[in-house]
Amino acid sequence: MDAAAIHARLRERFGEAIEGVDLEAKDPFVVVRAEAIAEVCRYLRDDPDLRFDCLSNLTGVDLKAENLLQVVYHLYSYPHRHSIVLKVTTPRENPRVPTVERVWKAANWLEREAYDLLGIVFEGHSDLRRILMPEDWVGHPLRKDFVEPEEYHGISTRRESLLRS
Repeated sequence: MDAAAIHARLRERFGEAIEGVDLEAKDPFVVVRAEAIAEVCRYLRDDPDLRFDCLSNLTGVDLKAENLLQVVYHLYSYPHRHSIVLKVTTPRENPRVPTVERVWKAANWLEREAYDLLGIVFEGHSDLRRILMPEDWVGHPLRKDFVEPEEYHGISTRRESLLRS
């Protein structure tokens, strides 16, 4: 099934919760209202014609100019050999998105990474804590306005560039 057909099914089932689509993008994507993402993902996994059994990637994007953060879900169906990308946006000052951990277990670590690096809170997550940075690290390093501290517990965070000649 192609992205246009998947979008049509989602639009028919979820109506206004499907906010948009870009079928001309290299990886066609569907924009989903944040509060509906878990229900949409559950449908995409469970519908026999769709059977998206694999969350192959989940990542966050800082859209600073729009004052938004975005979560991007890459789904794949091994039984049907088709794929789709879903996108959800949330405000930068209070970024909250329902977890899809109960739909795909792989979301557990991927959502923790997006939380750690961008500060996106996945509501209902079973263990939302940092996964890459120390527990007491301040800030989220992949935010475009993040300023790296001079030191961490007395250890300099400065390092020489490997690109200098």
